[in-house]
Amino acid sequence: MQRRRYTHPPARNLLAMPVPPVIEWRDGAVRILDQRRLPDAVEVLHCTTVEQVNEAIRTLAIRGAPALGVAAAYAVALAATRVDAPDETTYLERLDHVIDQVIATRPTAVNLAWAAERLRTAAREQPENDIRAIRTSLLDLAHEIAADNEQRHRALAEAGADLFASGQRVLHHCNTGPLATAASYGTALGVLQAANQRHGIEVVVSETRPLLQGGRLTTWELAQWGVPFTLITDSMAADRMRRGHIDAVIVGADRIAANGDVANKIGTYSHAVAAGAHDLPFYVAAPLSTIDFDTPNGDAIPIEERATEEVHGYGDWRWSPSDAPVANPAFDVTPHQRITAIITEHGVHRPPYLESLRRFAAAPDAAA
Repeated sequence: MQRRRYTHPPARNLLAMPVPPVIEWRDGAVRILDQRRLPDAVEVLHCTTVEQVNEAIRTLAIRGAPALGVAAAYAVALAATRVDAPDETTYLERLDHVIDQVIATRPTAVNLAWAAERLRTAAREQPENDIRAIRTSLLDLAHEIAADNEQRHRALAEAGADLFASGQRVLHHCNTGPLATAASYGTALGVLQAANQRHGIEVVVSETRPLLQGGRLTTWELAQWGVPFTLITDSMAADRMRRGHIDAVIVGADRIAANGDVANKIGTYSHAVAAGAHDLPFYVAAPLSTIDFDTPNGDAIPIEERATEEVHGYGDWRWSPSDAPVANPAFDVTPHQRITAIITEHGVHRPPYLESLRRFAAAPDAAA
């Protein structure tokens, strides 16, 4: 895998330079903007094998549920061009194995499995004994998923913008902008961008430990957009609510169960509890592909446990003994009772979510 580093001035001036796409297909390879290096450097990974894309997913070079859906689609399409087999039956068996590996990279974000399974189905729908047709159709479908992803996030952002009024201060957790969605807008952050354009708001950005996606990525995107923001540590949020410095909360989602329970970045549940204690609305923004109608509730959502090193420190910094015992779940689950509304590309959905979300379950064109 090649790594291309873009020449740039010091980090404080990164906003002035063009940023490559989060993910794109170019010259038979998958190019991924390495989010581990932001905001200090802009580097692009040139992935020529599915194993390299999988590693980029596992190590969070690309992250965010909708972006992982696009990444999974391109990973499978890339694998389809590399798998070699004497006949279609063997080819599909080997491709199935690769698809299973892609799905296993991150178990919580349902968009990843959703996209990979779409390509699995498409591969089996092609004419018999035509491996070339399978390869072409899978790449076409990956491009379709990426394009439709852009359209749906724009619709989602517009659907939620009027939930916020002029001058409101809205807490946002983790990162849900273009970096997390591979779209021009985003989910929760796209809603806030649209709300700022219409009304003028301020975003309160929680740092999002242990990997600091809020501090590193969300602040960077908001600064690019010109949206006013204040960065706080995660532990400051409840006090800011008590003092009247936060008016609402909005987050994204990595998986939404059929009943409206939401798995999202660890710390989300804490913000939901604090919002409820202070009578503040708590919104979730996610595309329809993030809703898993086969999972009845949050207890059935698998929660990824990540490496201990992420809690011991960040980058070259260490703030705990290297042998200190660590728990590091990447996500938590917020019960649907604590969620004021869920925003999708189809509009704003209110409780009961089993009814308000289910009516779109059979939508044939649902995408990331």
